[in-house]
Order: sequence, then structure tokens, then C-alpha cells
Amino acid sequence: MVYSSKKLLLFFLSCIMLIFNYNTSGFVAAANSIGLNYANSIGLNYGLLGDNLPAPSNVLNLYKSIGITKIRIFDPNTEVLNALRGHNNIEVTVGVRDQDLAALAASEEAAKDWVATNIEPYLADVNISFITVGNEVIPGPIGPQVLPVMQSLTNLVKSRNLPIAVSTVVAMSNLKQSYPPSAGKFTSQAREQLVPVLKLLSQTSTPILVNIYPYFPYASDPTNIPLDYATFNTEVVVVQDGPLGYSNMFDAIFDAFVWAMEKEGVKDLPLVVSETGWPSAGNGNLTTPDIAGTYHRNFVKHVLSGKGTPKRPNNGMDGFLFATFNENQKPAGTEQNFGLYNPSDMKPIYKLF
Repeated sequence: MVYSSKKLLLFFLSCIMLIFNYNTSGFVAAANSIGLNYANSIGLNYGLLGDNLPAPSNVLNLYKSIGITKIRIFDPNTEVLNALRGHNNIEVTVGVRDQDLAALAASEEAAKDWVATNIEPYLADVNISFITVGNEVIPGPIGPQVLPVMQSLTNLVKSRNLPIAVSTVVAMSNLKQSYPPSAGKFTSQAREQLVPVLKLLSQTSTPILVNIYPYFPYASDPTNIPLDYATFNTEVVVVQDGPLGYSNMFDAIFDAFVWAMEKEGVKDLPLVVSETGWPSAGNGNLTTPDIAGTYHRNFVKHVLSGKGTPKRPNNGMDGFLFATFNENQKPAGTEQNFGLYNPSDMKPIYKLF
């Protein structure tokens, strides 16, 4: 999760306006397997920013025990990828590190070398399903590097007939407006950097990966944003947007992004939720194991129900929880407390699976 304070403020204000208004007014790709009707499945982000994390083999045993078959790693970590050999039931999303984008954008040969080093050695016995180019770098100073790298990697994957999709991961800071969801639109920088990426993805119906965290707007104004609305804990419509009624903030944010895409002429592009979560500590009584557990349990229930969102009803969704473990090398506070498990003993912080 990487956020600038200015972009977060704009997004938070938009979410707060949504609640305040209510309160005051009452692949064709490689294997042709990716489309709008996506699977209803839960995956986990496997972060490695800790000095007390379990061995990857133990982590894979944990995933097996709780029925996780999709994971996301943020870089092509050789220890993790080697541990995944033979675990073909686990689909893996592998990230290109942000700091590698400049070199890969400047040279197709560099992109070939990246694939040769980080993907090819594992193709025989690791089920790599996605390559993500950068993590939340659009919009931003290195955002323009994403498109050329995606084009190079997509061409490489296609030329080798590999069943691997190439996409990128974006945050909701791309939204200039999200109230009401039907008014969702992108910032000018997002229009410049993200829209060409979306149009590339739409050529093959390859999903865009989005990080959606209702926790952040809630934490910015817990007085005006109902906790139950932020944590999927009510069936009551809180936001009415024309014929569409919203009983949870996640759906409202998701649909605002969908509306913003449609305003740019990008329709029916699948979204994969690459990150969502709620910290269990680090911000007083807004971040307790009880609240975090409620959010995660209800998100899992929401995804597995297959009900979709008001804008995209009855459409499947893949959602990756953030994250597997608390990571003690991240910034102090909430960032260290998004994990589902304690790394030292691998015990759950709250009941989920």
C-alpha cells in the first residue's frame, strides 16, 4: 500500500461526502480463460517484510490447511517460488518490482531477460497465472513506465503461448470523484497514465487489479461513516444512487471505479481485488481484532456469495486479503498489523478460516 497524503485526502473527502449526503438527506488472453464472469474465490497476499516470518514451506502448508489456492507475491522471490514447485493447485501472481520498471521500460531485451530469469525457470512446476507490473505506481512519477513494460511482457507471453495474464495493480487514489458511485471519474493524471493501460487490457479482457480499503476512509472520519457500512455488517441501504442501493462501502468504491472506466470508453473490463483488509491494531479502538475479523469474514462471505455489486450484479469476483502475516519491517502502526496470522507461531489473530 503506497499512498500520497494529497491523493488520500481527495479520496477520503469524496467518501465522506457520500456518507454525509446520506445522513443529511436520509483472456481472450493466452488461454482464453479470463472474462467478466470471474470466479468467486479468495486468495492471500504473501508479504515478506518481516524478520520473523515462517519458512515458505510452512506457509504453503498453512495455505493448504485453510483451502487457499491463489496467492500474490510482490516480487519474484526465489525462495518462495522454489518452495512452490510441485504445488500446481496454487495459482501465483508474481509482481515486477517498482524499482525495476525503468530498465524494463527502456529495453525490450531487459524485459526478455526478466522473464528468462524470473518466470521461465518455474514454468514446468509452478502455476504462475499473473504478472503484475508495478504496485500502485499509477498515478505517479513512474506511472508512465507501466504501459511499455506491460506491452513488452504481454508480447513475450503471447509469443510463447503461456497461460499468463499481464496487468498492473492500482489504488483508489486514481479516482477524482467517487460520490455518488455513478459520478465516479478519474483524476487527470490517472486519465493520462491509467486509461491507456485499461484500453490495452480491454483488448484481451484481462483484468485490472485494484486495491480497495474501506478502512482508510472510515478511519479518516469514524464519526460520520457508520462502522457497519464500512465492514459489510448491515443489509440496510446506506447510499441510494438512482436505482442502485449500497449497504457497504466496498461495493460503492468498486462501482465508482467501474463508472470511471466506462466514462473513458472502457466497458465490461474485469476487476480483480488484489488487496483489501483491515488492521487489527495500531490505531486505537478503530483497529481491533474483533473489527478486523468482522470485516474479513464479511468480505469473504460477500465474494463467495457471487452476488457481485449493484453495478455488476451476479458477476464473479476474485479477492485477495491483505495480508497473510503481520510484518515487523513495515512502518510502525497499522502497517505492521494487517496480517491474519502471527508470524512467530502462525496462529490466527482472529477467527476467519
